[in-house]
Amino acid sequence: MKVAVVGANGQLGTDLMEALTAAGIETAPLGHNDIEVAELDSVRASLELHAPDAVLNTAAFHSMPECEADPRRTFAVNAVGALNLARAAAELGVRNVYFSTDYVFDGGKGEPYDETDRPRPLNVYGTSKLAGERLSEVYAPDSLILRISGIYGRVPCRHKGANFITKMIELADRLPEVRVVTDEVLTPTPTRAIAEKTVELLGTGATGLMHLTCEGSCSWHEFAAEIFSTLRLETPLREARVADFPSPVRRPHYSVLANTRLAEMDLAPMPDWRQALRDFLAREHAAAAG
Repeated sequence: MKVAVVGANGQLGTDLMEALTAAGIETAPLGHNDIEVAELDSVRASLELHAPDAVLNTAAFHSMPECEADPRRTFAVNAVGALNLARAAAELGVRNVYFSTDYVFDGGKGEPYDETDRPRPLNVYGTSKLAGERLSEVYAPDSLILRISGIYGRVPCRHKGANFITKMIELADRLPEVRVVTDEVLTPTPTRAIAEKTVELLGTGATGLMHLTCEGSCSWHEFAAEIFSTLRLETPLREARVADFPSPVRRPHYSVLANTRLAEMDLAPMPDWRQALRDFLAREHAAAAG
């Protein structure tokens, strides 16, 4: 098997490349210089050149304020890009995998969303990713669509330049106290866990929509508290509310995903979010974690 990874040098793409290589799978890393997902001719040419058996589409424009300010660019990457990869993959007989988001939901359910729940995004980013899901389903009906949540990894996010963990460490180093919201609940998930499970799923032939996050849930404040405790950060951590940080972007207050389809398969479950975080901190921040 040969797998092409679009966005191979990104936060998720880097871990996908490592997981695929560890599994003995040949890879074709595709960065911005290799493929322009918003242009169908570029997508076709790249897939024809590398002739993969599957393509993993991690390309995303996800800086939330920038998405609100520039819907055209957001949809060009997240929706049209998904369409182009799905079309080219279907034409060439390549398996298509599209990574989506928990932000396709509005949070109104108040309990974990499963794959049958109706999406209702609140912002441009979530709407564009939902469009990418639908276009993938229509133009490559055998696509595997994986919704993920609160991701973090050892490689910084290209648009944000950091992840939540490194941001907490930086803020604790320079501020007298750190304030984090208690009224947004999700499931933080390391990209390494997503990557390893994606490789497993490739071996099963799974298609359709699946949720792929760690087990359990927490607020951003609870997530921060676990980071502060594990890394022994001494700066006071205070509770805050979303309303304390005015933003042009509406986000769901609750976006926990239930891995319902995964639970029905003969695969190990995803790790609990706390254990996954502790493993990540021990691996990537060993000196601070002691």
